[in-house]
Amino acid sequence: MTPEAARKILAEAELICSAENSALAVRRVASEITARLTNANPLVLAVMGGAVVFAGQLLSLLPFPLDFDYLQVSRYRDNTTGGQLSWVVEPSSTVAGRCVLVVDDILDEGITLAEICHRLFALGAAEVLTAVFADKQSDCSKPIAADFVGITVPDRYVFGFGMDIKGAWRNLPAVYALKRE
Repeated sequence: MTPEAARKILAEAELICSAENSALAVRRVASEITARLTNANPLVLAVMGGAVVFAGQLLSLLPFPLDFDYLQVSRYRDNTTGGQLSWVVEPSSTVAGRCVLVVDDILDEGITLAEICHRLFALGAAEVLTAVFADKQSDCSKPIAADFVGITVPDRYVFGFGMDIKGAWRNLPAVYALKRE
């Protein structure tokens, strides 16, 4: 996507969650995670690349020891609709016997996050919890519900705060929805 096309998309988009409300959501989620995992010494796994903004802000607010690693899977590959799940990078840390907290940008259909959790349990994780910045409202049932949720977004294509639109705008501090057709 050209910079001009990306700017046009943003100019026509609808603000869903301001930068201020995004920051408040991260602090609230950090507080909820702290209450649950203070004594757990969890392994925190960020789902790259979308979770980088959320994880980066969240980690500095967690006042307890933890291990950090990442994994990378994809269903979108710069598209606006999901396809087949592809594992790009599995975690290098040992998950066996650990409490694992998976941090992701959005819980959309839930297929990706459910598969990640399934794989972590298969690798021997004792407990797998999930934290997502955004949970998309949908009439369809999801195979998984997140344990910690920052914001709820409408059933539209959203971007910003780690979520991209054809590779652009992950770096926005707020969340936007594509212009309705």
